[in-house]
Amino acid sequence: MVRGLYTGTSGMLSQWHHINTVSNNLANINTPAYKRDTALFKSFPEMLLRRLDDNGVVKVPLGSFDVAPFIGKVGTGVELNKVQTRFEQGSLRNTGNDFDLALVGEGFLVVNTPYGERYTRNGSFMIDKNGYLVTKDGFRVQGENGDIRIKANNFKINEYGDINENAEYNKNDLGRFTDTNENEWKKPVLNDKLRIVRFYDERQLLKAGNSFYQATKYSGEAKDMPVGKGRAQVLQGYIETSNVNPILEMTKMIEIHRSYEANQKVVTANDQMLQKAISDIPKA
Repeated sequence: MVRGLYTGTSGMLSQWHHINTVSNNLANINTPAYKRDTALFKSFPEMLLRRLDDNGVVKVPLGSFDVAPFIGKVGTGVELNKVQTRFEQGSLRNTGNDFDLALVGEGFLVVNTPYGERYTRNGSFMIDKNGYLVTKDGFRVQGENGDIRIKANNFKINEYGDINENAEYNKNDLGRFTDTNENEWKKPVLNDKLRIVRFYDERQLLKAGNSFYQATKYSGEAKDMPVGKGRAQVLQGYIETSNVNPILEMTKMIEIHRSYEANQKVVTANDQMLQKAISDIPKA
């Protein structure tokens, strides 16, 4: 009966972790590039049952002799194993804002923070007063040459991550240019290239808040992705949306509530049986 209490309780605790995961997914349904989490569970080690009162001496598989042979195994409940992030591609939303960038395919953008490099797929950026491309928190986005500095409303980023901007006129020199020369002066100038990285096992990345990820020893260090097959495509003026399916998550929440209630009934039933045993058996 006591084992039933532990089994039911472990089930309730597991569902508590599960509903926290689902609730967090639903809370971030409108967060750009948010990746949903999935709670994974494992069973406790099975318990071996023995006969306590046995007159015979029985040889067990390990080769020793035991007066209390095994009867069999019984489960003792479940526990949370890990919370795993699912990195499926989210849908794309056209914003028309040149500072918004979306990645299509595998890879992460690199951001420099006071805590070191962090990685994100949330490309909702802005430009600061010094002309640097930054996140909403003011952290600078990294290119292959370091912090990306651009001219406001005067740049384009192609699918390969090349940041092109037009040269600015020197007002004192405008009179020296003909129309032909002036058009030649306006040719795009390559400023930098977005740094896009990948990991040995992205599932082992650690969520660091604000749509940032942190590398771990299990994910491996960030490796720059060269242009070519496998490198994520960059779309300017788009945002990758969350990959959370609200209908699926709401269905999960209903299932979790029902499972929690079922485990709660197991605990209540075992508690009542234990109470009855304590109060009635001594009277027999």
